[in-house]
Amino acid sequence: MGFSSGEIQAQSRTVVNISSNWKFQKGDFEEAFKVNFNDSKWETVTVPHDWAIYGSFDKNVDIQKVAIVQNGENIATEKTGRTGALPHIGTAWYRNTFTLPKDSKEKKIILLFEGAMSEPQVYLNGKKVGEWAYGYSYFYFDVSQFIQEGANTLSVKLTNKEFASRWYPGAGLYRKVSVIIKNNESIDQWGQFVTTPFISEDVTKVNIKTTASGENTRLVTTIFDAEGHKLNSEESTLQFGKEFDQNIKVEKPKLWSPETPYLYKAVSQLYVGKELKDAITTRFGIREIKYEPSKGFSLNGKITKFKGVCLHHDLGPLGVAVNKAALRRQMKILKDMGCNAIRSSHNMPSFEQLELADEMGFLFLAESFDEWAKPKVENGYHRFFEDYAEKDIVNLVQATRNHPSIVMWSAGNEVPDQWGEAGVKRAKWLQEIFHREDPTRPVTVGMDQVKATMESGFGALLDVPGLNYRVHLYDEAFNKFPQGFILGSETASTVSSRGVYKFPVVQENMKQYPDFQSSSYDLEACSWSNVPDEDFVLQDDKPWVIGEFVWTGFDYLGEPTPYDESWPSRSSYFGINDLAGLPKDRYYLYRSRWNTKESTLHILPHWNWEGREGETIPVFVYTNYNSAELFINGKSMGVQKKNKSTPQNRYRLMWMDVKYEPGIVKVVAFDDNGKAVTEEEVHTAGKPYQIVLDADRKTISANGEDISFVTVSVVDKNGIPCPTATNQLKFKVTGAGTYRAACNGDATSLEIFHKDTMKLFSGKLVVLVKSTTTEGDVKLEVNGAGLKSGKLTLVSTKK
Repeated sequence: MGFSSGEIQAQSRTVVNISSNWKFQKGDFEEAFKVNFNDSKWETVTVPHDWAIYGSFDKNVDIQKVAIVQNGENIATEKTGRTGALPHIGTAWYRNTFTLPKDSKEKKIILLFEGAMSEPQVYLNGKKVGEWAYGYSYFYFDVSQFIQEGANTLSVKLTNKEFASRWYPGAGLYRKVSVIIKNNESIDQWGQFVTTPFISEDVTKVNIKTTASGENTRLVTTIFDAEGHKLNSEESTLQFGKEFDQNIKVEKPKLWSPETPYLYKAVSQLYVGKELKDAITTRFGIREIKYEPSKGFSLNGKITKFKGVCLHHDLGPLGVAVNKAALRRQMKILKDMGCNAIRSSHNMPSFEQLELADEMGFLFLAESFDEWAKPKVENGYHRFFEDYAEKDIVNLVQATRNHPSIVMWSAGNEVPDQWGEAGVKRAKWLQEIFHREDPTRPVTVGMDQVKATMESGFGALLDVPGLNYRVHLYDEAFNKFPQGFILGSETASTVSSRGVYKFPVVQENMKQYPDFQSSSYDLEACSWSNVPDEDFVLQDDKPWVIGEFVWTGFDYLGEPTPYDESWPSRSSYFGINDLAGLPKDRYYLYRSRWNTKESTLHILPHWNWEGREGETIPVFVYTNYNSAELFINGKSMGVQKKNKSTPQNRYRLMWMDVKYEPGIVKVVAFDDNGKAVTEEEVHTAGKPYQIVLDADRKTISANGEDISFVTVSVVDKNGIPCPTATNQLKFKVTGAGTYRAACNGDATSLEIFHKDTMKLFSGKLVVLVKSTTTEGDVKLEVNGAGLKSGKLTLVSTKK
């Protein structure tokens, strides 16, 4: 089988992840870049770290008087909670010391930041090594000239300005920081590009371009399959400039797709004579993508629609500090829903998210900017656009282009530059940078000013015209744009609160209620947006519509539309899942259409409506079956069949005139032959009696980073969930783990995530239990006044 990549790397380069023992302090300390600065009283933290997530929530953090142009507002009004009402504004410093091996002075040393929010200024041993502007960008510096034998002091200054974001941006070194120690004769940072320009059943040509520094070098690249078997290798001495260009054959290729996310590995070794100077490992997939007029998008020759969601980068109660367990859980939930695609909106995705997309099988639309040269917010990216846009795109593409999951780039989202001639030129300039760095993937922009882009040529020049909402303009855009297809780059923006139902049940825009919640009957949207069914019609009836990315897969901190003038309201209502990752009803509407392998049968609302006896409470059923019969306490309410009379009737079964009486709601679904195939029940619950705990994973890794997400709910004496319970609960973790945070998905809650107490919202919340670096049992106990406690044991292991 040859050698393992770990052994190869150990001989030639070392990558040190600087995660522990960081000293952190909020505030501007002029001397903090100096080696001998006294940081002994500073807080000790681990990176990734988000210093703002710990709160408190405060209305005054992001209070602003503004008209949100993208939302069609003309008059400025007072907005709160727009960036999450968390204290992310201001300056902070991080300091750390790392020790390098003895011969490091002769080596090439790279300092890599995967995300620093924001405007990082980096100092090493008291000298400034560089700075960056964009908080979402990955960037690196060659710090060889600043390195000294033994201890090296790294200091990073970060500054978050007010009015710099439209959502919660987070704060701090929220992604990994690492030091790469390698020889001067070495492969460049992000210097390898793997493509598969020819694919047949029998053979694939894998093209590997590798840029490397050094004289008289030769490159040996070996391809391994997913099981670690050596398949083929090639040795090259010929360089074109700094680039080796290798073509290696893979026979009987296994193709990467969302259904079969098969990954190969290329190991490249750089030699001078017989001496190994450097080695890197690149994971890649073999897959073919095409975008064709009137056919749309195809993967490996098969027409595929994007069943996608947009995701902001925060992870709810963890803030923006990247965590692989949290990302994996999100993606498992999306996978079960039948989702096959993710758009990283409106910024560069984390490396961890892309690694998981490769492994779990998600198509990825990697986005870059929310602003170009024209501002949306006072201190947004427009301040850096001219100086940084090209550098930021180059880093995005070079760092991530080997991920088979990425099938499209996005140069921007709803940029005000959609108006006017300068914007057309900018769109072309940015698209050509993407093409230069990666000729294999197309470029889109999420366009909300569709009429303007029809007139100016902006929409016509893009590889993929992306429409944000504007369902009424799809036909006109298809006729006017030359590409022959349309992407729903951002769709729906339906609003709902998990487990909250409002009456009467009617379709509404920008509807507000005294409790600052939105109804989970999934009929409420915003002034510019729509309900899911209107997108389903376009996706199903127009072959030239190549898919959609729903706003959003999960709720996120900030942007509490339609309550951005109401306090307290500090997170979004758009999510298919809430901020805790718990599915809303809408999850099952998408699942009924997207998950074609499993059956879906979901009843809403809950059936605890004391005081509404005899009043009308419509019952909706989300199912992949076309008809079903509803029973209330054994009495039939009739059979409903899906039909095309309205978009809702086509995708939902609705009994609009059901009168409430406590008891049992039962639905029986029928196949297309009228045969009963499956049934579901919802019961009226009694008083809350006992706490129930359900972990997403019972075994976690003892690496100090892994998290088990435990859903906490309350049931009555008969084990029936209590859907309206709001009990205050308390959490205690003992053993080889720690309590990390809790979240209940209530957009109006001002309870702090990392405190060990929280109220249930609609009968549920989620507790996050984190591993330490010690193996053993982890015990979680959840208590509430007058309730039987919930207890759970997890196992943390290094295996």
